[in-house]
Amino acid sequence: MEVQVNEVANKQKFAENKASNMFRRWENMLLFSKTGTAGLIIVLIVIFTAIFAPYLAPHDPTVMNARNTLAPPFWMENGNMDHILGTDNLGRDLLSRIIYGAQISILVSVASVLIAGVIGIFLGVICGFYGGKWFDHVIMRVVDAKMAIPGVLLMLVIMGVFGTSVITLILVLGFTEWTAYTRLVRGEVLRIKQLDYVRAARSIGTKDRTIMLKHILPNIVSICIVISTLTVGGNIVLEASLSFLGLGVQPPIVSWGYMLNEGRDHIATSWWISTFPGIAISLTVLGIIFLGDWLRDVFDPRTKF
Repeated sequence: MEVQVNEVANKQKFAENKASNMFRRWENMLLFSKTGTAGLIIVLIVIFTAIFAPYLAPHDPTVMNARNTLAPPFWMENGNMDHILGTDNLGRDLLSRIIYGAQISILVSVASVLIAGVIGIFLGVICGFYGGKWFDHVIMRVVDAKMAIPGVLLMLVIMGVFGTSVITLILVLGFTEWTAYTRLVRGEVLRIKQLDYVRAARSIGTKDRTIMLKHILPNIVSICIVISTLTVGGNIVLEASLSFLGLGVQPPIVSWGYMLNEGRDHIATSWWISTFPGIAISLTVLGIIFLGDWLRDVFDPRTKF
């Protein structure tokens, strides 16, 4: 009995030490990577802003003031601290609208990546593990057909047919981007299933589901993270692009892309209406890419710190 208790205690201590070493490794890698640190800070700021937008925004982003239209930022002539970044053509506070715009960008990009990732990774693992079967050929022909069609054009057609809303935008992005996951994951699974440890697991009668979950999925985590981070950044740009064209998020919901659309007619005289939302989009995408590059190194066992 005492031996069993000591064995359980040793296993718990080993698990705790393993977790502690893992987090210490992550911490060292984060401190070592300047871009990773910068990306994490930017992403955390954007997420914090999106969550606490009602408390951070100095004004209601939808309230219009006809007496204070096209007010410049506070450091320019006729600017004031009540509207730090100025106002738009309808007198709405630009800083408040940028803060609220972070909510839609994060919601749309993350939700669509979750949909695309679940579908794409599942199909990629199945097709790679059972490569050569009829369903593998069918799915890969669908992937080839999708890759042959420009993604933005397909999204424009779908949004034009089904209408514009946040839910529709999320579903369109999710169900049109799973092919990138499927193609890359399938190729990686085809390589991994030929390795000795996978063959050994098969030779002793391990179930296919167990092999896929325990031996294959953990080894494609890094590539899935890289795809996901790039896709999140790309989806922020796509959401802004569709909203800019009037086929994305519609008023009164605040969107960075729609803010760019509203400012294009005033770019020569009131540059701040389009410039500051553009900066917000650029910084957010850059931070996500930096963070994704760091996460790839974190989950890569070949990287040692």
